[in-house]
Amino acid sequence: MRTRYHEGDSGDAGTLTGSPVARASGEPPAGRWLTEAEQRAWRAHLNLSRLLARELDRDLNAHGLNDHDYEILVELSEAPGRRLRMTELANATSQSRSRLSHQVTRMETAGLVRRESCEGDRRGLFAVLTGPGLATIERVAPHHVASVRRHFIDRLTPEQLAVIADAYEPVVTRLRQIRTART
Repeated sequence: MRTRYHEGDSGDAGTLTGSPVARASGEPPAGRWLTEAEQRAWRAHLNLSRLLARELDRDLNAHGLNDHDYEILVELSEAPGRRLRMTELANATSQSRSRLSHQVTRMETAGLVRRESCEGDRRGLFAVLTGPGLATIERVAPHHVASVRRHFIDRLTPEQLAVIADAYEPVVTRLRQIRTART
């Protein structure tokens, strides 16, 4: 049985339909449950995020990249000198340093990026976009933009896009603050 994150339909305020906690104790867990409207928005967000990521990744795979590769190439192509400190790149791509390190190693093997030491900081490293990496992003970017348009942008009105941006930006800002505080 699937856990629902809003008050159950049985009339018992706070009872979670299908909740293992509610079934085991007979008591609803503490907290504010999602209203029907909140539940609808949350599930729409989850479904959109997962389905859209899957489609965009599938389209990138046709060009020999995945979404993480593409994001790293974009960040490096837009950075001054086409280079970023690994910590800056991890923050820009919302990846852990460990995950980014593995990803960059794989991309180094493919010749898309290279690492360089940071002058004056023996432990610091830069990720640097290579010539083949730049050629790859220039070749793939038009296809990726077309994919983003086809699967997302062209499905919404300009007003809807503005609402989405306005709604998500404060959430992203808060989550980045939390992440920064933890590192």
